[in-house]
Parts: sequence; C-alpha cells; structure tokens
Amino acid sequence: MRHQTIDEVATVSFLKRLFGGGGGGAAKQAAAVEYKGFSIRPDPFPSGNQFQTAGVIEKEIGGEPKVHRFIRADRHGTREDAENFAIEKGKQIIDEQGDRLFG
Repeated sequence: MRHQTIDEVATVSFLKRLFGGGGGGAAKQAAAVEYKGFSIRPDPFPSGNQFQTAGVIEKEIGGEPKVHRFIRADRHGTREDAENFAIEKGKQIIDEQGDRLFG
C-alpha cells in the first residue's frame, strides 16, 4: 500500500474545497436581500480570528446585470454579525449613490 505525500494530501484537500467536496471549512453563502430594486448579498471573509465586512450589490439596468463589490475595514467576531453589517452598509451605499454606483 502506497502512502500519500504531504503535497498530495494538501492538493487533494484543496481540490475538494474548490469543487465542494469534503465536509467542513466552507461557509454557506448568505441569502441576498432586496432593497429599493437592488439585491444586496453579504459576503464576509475570515480575517485573522474575525470576519471582514464585504458584500455584493446587483441590479439589472437596461436588461444588463450590473455588479458592485465592496469591502470595508470593519471586522466582526462572528460571520452573522459581519453579514448583518454588510447588509446595512449595502443599504447605505445604495441610499448615497443609487444607480450611479455602476457608472
């Protein structure tokens, strides 16, 4: 029986995470929230032992999907807190910029 090298194990682990195999590790993507005709999807990411505020704002304009990604300096102790804050930050961005956000 041949044993895998550390590099082989790391490669297999990476590929499983990349293609959705293997349990744990990957967080579920938060549900999008509709706001004033826009869609806000929180997308925080780990930063040290906290979660960085990030998200995506989308809207269809003239039949074409428009996307704006945002990252803020704010960090939170839990993914849920970071998701909730990203939704509020997304609403603030929409209120301040509206459709200009994409132009």
